[in-house]
Amino acid sequence: MSYGELLTRSTILLALAGYFVGAGLEAAAPANSQTIGVRKLARAAWTIGCLVYLAHVGCAFVFYHHGSHAAAYRHTAERTEALVGWPWGGGLYFNYVFTVVWLLDAAWWWLSPQARAQRPRWLAVSVHAFLWFMVANATIVFAAGPARWLGVVGCGTLLIVWSCCGGRSKVVG
Repeated sequence: MSYGELLTRSTILLALAGYFVGAGLEAAAPANSQTIGVRKLARAAWTIGCLVYLAHVGCAFVFYHHGSHAAAYRHTAERTEALVGWPWGGGLYFNYVFTVVWLLDAAWWWLSPQARAQRPRWLAVSVHAFLWFMVANATIVFAAGPARWLGVVGCGTLLIVWSCCGGRSKVVG
């Protein structure tokens, strides 16, 4: 395994861990004063996951696509065609939206945690549903090896946590 491949793979595994831990802890901890420590841990995991994900994107572009959006688009089209028989690279744009949404949400959590905690339910659900959908597709559908298994366990666990803790959290309740 090359240095670039090792960096790209390890950063996505760490980013996924941050995503799952952050989203899970946020959902499991009611938004009240007794859980401030848990919510701070959730915010830290969420943010670290996001930052490591940005490093992953950088590694993927440098080591796999040589800094070329066109190469990344072609790669996405090839992967999509191999899986579903349709050579479409437009999924790359959904990855860009994913990156912006996660980054904005993490920044909002630091800049105005009170406002974020009081955001409308539809917004919280929309953000988490979109991010979860993208992570599930990236890990369960398109990935292989450890990333796929982390995706199966992490996405499944989040669904369980969200369904069990939905009434206690602003994420889903």
